[in-house]
Order: sequence, then structure tokens, then C-alpha cells
Amino acid sequence: MKKITLLFLLFLSQIIFGAKITETEKLAATCKVWGFLKYYHPKVASGAFNWDNQLLDILPKIDKAQTKAEFSLVLESWIDALGEVKEIAPIATSKDVEYFDKNFDLSWFNNKLFSKKLSKKLKFIEENRFQGEQFYVYSLEGGGNVGLKNESNKHPDFINKNSKLRLVFMYWNLVEYFFPDKYLMDQKWDITLEKTIPLVIKAENQDDFYLAMRKMVSRIDDSHTEFFTYLPPTAPKIKNYFPAHGKIIDEKLVITEILADSLAQAYDIKVGTIITKINDKTIREIIAENRDLICASNEPKYLDKLAEKILRSYSDDLVKVEFSKNDLYVTKTMIWYDYHDSHRNEFKKGARKKKEKFKLLENNIGYVNMGIIERKNIPDMIEALKNTRAIIFDIRNYPKGTFEPIGNFLNSQEKKFAIYTLPDLTYPGRCKWSSGSSIGFDNKDYYKGKVVLLLDEKTQSQAEWTAMCFQTSGNTTIVGSQTSGADGNTSIFDFEGFNTQFSGIGVFYPDKRETQRIGIVPDIEVKPTIKGIQEGRDEVLDRALLFVETGK
Repeated sequence: MKKITLLFLLFLSQIIFGAKITETEKLAATCKVWGFLKYYHPKVASGAFNWDNQLLDILPKIDKAQTKAEFSLVLESWIDALGEVKEIAPIATSKDVEYFDKNFDLSWFNNKLFSKKLSKKLKFIEENRFQGEQFYVYSLEGGGNVGLKNESNKHPDFINKNSKLRLVFMYWNLVEYFFPDKYLMDQKWDITLEKTIPLVIKAENQDDFYLAMRKMVSRIDDSHTEFFTYLPPTAPKIKNYFPAHGKIIDEKLVITEILADSLAQAYDIKVGTIITKINDKTIREIIAENRDLICASNEPKYLDKLAEKILRSYSDDLVKVEFSKNDLYVTKTMIWYDYHDSHRNEFKKGARKKKEKFKLLENNIGYVNMGIIERKNIPDMIEALKNTRAIIFDIRNYPKGTFEPIGNFLNSQEKKFAIYTLPDLTYPGRCKWSSGSSIGFDNKDYYKGKVVLLLDEKTQSQAEWTAMCFQTSGNTTIVGSQTSGADGNTSIFDFEGFNTQFSGIGVFYPDKRETQRIGIVPDIEVKPTIKGIQEGRDEVLDRALLFVETGK
């Protein structure tokens, strides 16, 4: 009986392994094998082959494979043709290295499509992986984010399926091996690949292809990430803009800053004006239709990016805009102009109210605008505000690299404020913990008042890092709302047809609390309201002043 059962199971396994497989299954698995060999195989990772051409040569063979057995055989033969991989295992790891492995997963070696022989070959290559200088990537800034080298940056042939797939495979594997926050994506990166492949195959022209790529890129959920396509010489290059900035609140777009006084007056637009529709689409509809086109770490940053997108047009200079006032709706056909005209206040002397770098508010409270203060201004700021009850640092902007002198002023001794995960190019896909960054020194003249930080979704990257630095003072309170959730520096990838980037290192508090996607969490949450904007109030600053007075 046991013998019959064994024979039956063997027969069943042969049927399963001989079963047909879908095109997407084959291509997704090939993408993973191609990327793995690119960074792991000693001869491929050292640049001995034109790896793009190798992919273009193997894809027709993959296309012809009808069963799992045939598919595995194609891949096995391909690997064998690359030459012998010398056995060097075990590869020693420094005792000082602590790995961060939430991203690392090569369990796909045991893919149901693969023969046992193929799985063993892949595992052997991992264990005897390339240990020299990677041919296709390099590490920037002393072991930080990665850059590309020796990559083909040419446009794909938008008619040729395999040419398009090459670019998809290249990008997917960059994220797979070098994006430090892959484990935080809402949708698993494997699933994104499976959904992207059919879209790219169906793409019949450049616009369709880059739309599919944009959707793929948006799935990494990282506020640092943009996807810019380079327009052909014949395409119109002028963008037209609404003459104001806005913020999305309660599915309405509220004007927060006028950029061209004369244009705004012509259309009766003021700070607090509410926009409900653009070209007959409600703000709610626009929010929904752009979710797979804009990459952001969290909802507040998505809405922030979307507001900017809504208020610019790449083609139309006439735009229908519906405004709401006192429950009445008025539609105006507006002329939108290029940047110079729509942002006239930037170029007209005296049109923009000058912002103070720092100042003394009532009740002996200091205020510092971190978006405009520079390092050369710090000594004067310290002298003016050192004896205040509190200093409010407004970081709802992008600072100018002033964290160090201010951080030293706020601290009585050296304190670590951040640690990082960095890519290990000797073991692609794995990250290792760094020693981190510290601020401060033994300083008897440190600031002894309260420290208050104002943050919101515009607090991103260096701004979030600055906030972490200032939190070390021990007497810091954060007022505002969720920040962008994209800390650290960026890895930038520039190609002939497009440019994109992602967060290059993982940034954590010293106790290993995450900041990516979460951002810097406020102690007192305050969000601007439509009423507050219309009344000209800064509700976040008002709440900070109340906290200084009451301690609550």
C-alpha cells in the first residue's frame, strides 16, 4: 500500500510540474532571478556580461516555455552558461555588524515554478556570492544611499515588449535590494510586480508605458519619491498655475497664500477662499483618482502633494474653477499663467511680506523660522533669545542646515538622536545598523527654557531629522500634526526618459523606533481649520503659545 501511495504522489508531482504556467508568473519569476544574479553572481556582479542584453536574449526562450519543467530548464541552462561559481562559503561576517533584516527575504528561491535543482543553484550562489566592488551600484556618503553606474539609461522601445520589461525589471530590483523601507509598503512589492507586468505589456506608446511605471513607483509609499518624465522636444513645456497656494481640508481646497495679488483680485480670490471643483471634478473625485499616481508615506503628505498638483496645469490655460462661499457655488473660467506671471509677488519688489528669521514675541517668548534662518544668523539668534521663557522653532518648512549650532545650544551634553540602517553591498538586500548621529557637548550655557517645535506634513527629510535632533534637549514639546514620514537622504536614479528617487537610508530613534511613514509624532495635535484660515489665524502657533503659558 505504501508503495502504491508513493508512486501516486510521484505521478501527481510530475503532473503538477508539467502544468502550464501564465505569462505573468514566468516574467515575475524571471525578473527576480535576473535581479538576483545581477547583484549576487560573481561574474555578473563584476560586469563580465552585458546584463541587459542577456535579459533580452533569454526572454524569447522564457516566452516559449510552456510548463514549469521547461521554464526551470531555461533558467538552469542560463545560469550554467554564466560559468562556474567558486565555492568560498562560509563568508565571514564581522562581529561588529548587526543586521536589520525586515527587508531581507530570499525565500522565493523555493518558488513553486522552480525545480529543486534550480532552487539549489540559487542558494549556492547566495552562499558564494560576489564580494568585490559592485558593477551596477555604488554606495554614497560613506556607506549610505546608493547610486547607479554602468546602467543603460536609454528609452525603451515602446513597441517592443521585452524592451519595456527590461526597464521594469531594473527598477523593481533596485527597490527590492536597496530601498530600506520596503517592509513598510501597504502592498507587497511582489504583488506590485505581478500587477505591473500586464499593464506594461499592454502599453502601446510612451504615455501608456510611463503611466504604468508611475503607478508602480507610487506603490512604494515614500514621500521622498517622485516620478518625472522628460518631455520630448516637440511637447509643450509651459506649465500654467493658479495664482495661490492651497491646502486640502475636509475634501475642499482652501487658499492659504496669494502668489499674485493682481490676478487674485481679478477673480476675487483671498486667503480662505474655498475651491470645490476643478474642470467639473470635485476635490473628492480628484483625491480618489490620483491615489495610484502620487507617492507619499501617509495621507497628510498625499493631500499636500495633491494640492500642489491640482493648482498647476501642463496644457490648459483656461480652467473652470468652482468656488464656494456661504453655501453658494460660483463657477469661473480662469486664465492660468506660467510661473513668472502666476507667482508675480516673488518678482515684484515689496509685494511679499518679509518674513523674520527670528523675533521676540510677547511674554518673553522667542520664535525662529527654520525655513529661512541660516547658519550665519545663529549667533545673533542665540544672543537675542537665550534668556527667553521658551523658544518656538517653526519647522513647517525645509531648514537650511542649521541643526548643529542650534542643537548644541539646546543641549547640556552630547546626546545621540538618530541611528540608521545602511545597505550592505556585499550582501544585497540586507541592511546593517550604523552607529548613528549625536548632538551637543558639555555646555554650561545651554538653553534652559522650554523648547517647542511646530510641525506638519511639510516637515520632511532634513526637517524631520532636525526635529529629532532638537528633541534631545529633554524639555521639548511638539505641537502640530503628522509629518511627511520620509527622513534621511535620497537615492536618485536618472534615465534618458525619466527620473525617480527613494529614501536611501532607514532613520530611527536611538531606541530603534521607526520614523518612516509615521513621521515625528506631535505631543499636542493641532490641525488648521477652514475657519481659522479664513480668520487669518495660525492655530498651530496659537496652541503652542497657550502651552507655553499653561503647560498644557
